[in-house]
Amino acid sequence: MAEMTSSPVLRKTALNARHREHKASMVDFGGWDMPVTYAGLIAEHMAVREAVGLFDVSHMGDIQLRGPGSLAAVNQLCMNDASKLQVGQAHYSAMLYPNGTFVDDVVVHKLSENDYLIVINAGTREKDIQWVRKTIGHMPSVHINDFSDYYTQLAIQGPKAEATLQKLTDTDLSTIKNYWFTWGKVCGLYNVMIARTGYTGEDGFEIYIPSDEPTSHRVWGEILAAGAEFGIMPCGLGARNTLRLEASMALYGHEISDTINVFEANLGRYAKLDKESFVGKEALLAIQAEGGPRRRLVGIEMMARGIGRDGYAVYNADGVNIGEITSGSPAPFLKKNIALAYVPIEYTALDTELAVKVRDVLVKAKVVPTPFYKRPKKVVAPTV
Repeated sequence: MAEMTSSPVLRKTALNARHREHKASMVDFGGWDMPVTYAGLIAEHMAVREAVGLFDVSHMGDIQLRGPGSLAAVNQLCMNDASKLQVGQAHYSAMLYPNGTFVDDVVVHKLSENDYLIVINAGTREKDIQWVRKTIGHMPSVHINDFSDYYTQLAIQGPKAEATLQKLTDTDLSTIKNYWFTWGKVCGLYNVMIARTGYTGEDGFEIYIPSDEPTSHRVWGEILAAGAEFGIMPCGLGARNTLRLEASMALYGHEISDTINVFEANLGRYAKLDKESFVGKEALLAIQAEGGPRRRLVGIEMMARGIGRDGYAVYNADGVNIGEITSGSPAPFLKKNIALAYVPIEYTALDTELAVKVRDVLVKAKVVPTPFYKRPKKVVAPTV
């Protein structure tokens, strides 16, 4: 008789029961029981592009670095330059291995002088926290705190995100610039962090509230009620993925990993090589000195019928396999089939003809600009 093995217990956010009440399709995502769709991926995607959607992103991790040595620690740990941040400002960055590949991409928030919050990805939480402790744990005057389970993190995303959230707070949201944040009262809760950040390519906010179930359920319900007039929809990981793909945002394990370096991923602009030191700097300088990367991430549009999916092989015009798709799917808003892929440098020029193998058939494709989608700029009415 075979020995029985128990399945790993999936972690749940404080909103798990709400997702099930909404009849969400649930999946195992990095060890978390998370909603992939509610009403349907396309409907949720379009709600975010055209109105507003609500996401539970509480599975993300949160690491606080605090103390007189916190700035030095952040700058050693991450490739962007945190000394440029003002209190209330955030920026995109990454933690790198010494060879210049990715531990994870992160968002760093400057909470106050000598106090930083680093938001990390869900699927890499434990690995990231161990890396942080290993890399900067020896540095003086910096305290490392894992606050990952302290917050329910909600993302309100879309053109009507501001109008929706404004109903629930007395903070003037119009004064919060992109990648800035403040503390305010939301749904009667004091000292809520309100950040103008997101992972959809749209305008929107991420708020951090206490992770207890009653509070999380109440706030979730109040946001849905506030956005009802705009057609708000609860959105799952499926729409989050297609939205970030249209906006050409990297996903760990796909566009970035421990086998991909910063320049290959087209993220060199965030690596501040003029900083005195950070993990991975020497490797990146060496890559530059050698003439740059040998391959690079490109956007691909399918030019004939066929969908390029994650892992599908990419070929040149002569039928030679030259790469692989990292992320690919139909783009609901753009109404095209798009993908991101790593190909050798000689195939990265715009309009280069390629092909993707779909069910043993080579389907024509070409290299196109990224991001595939960029949200329209706000039109400010002229003053009379």
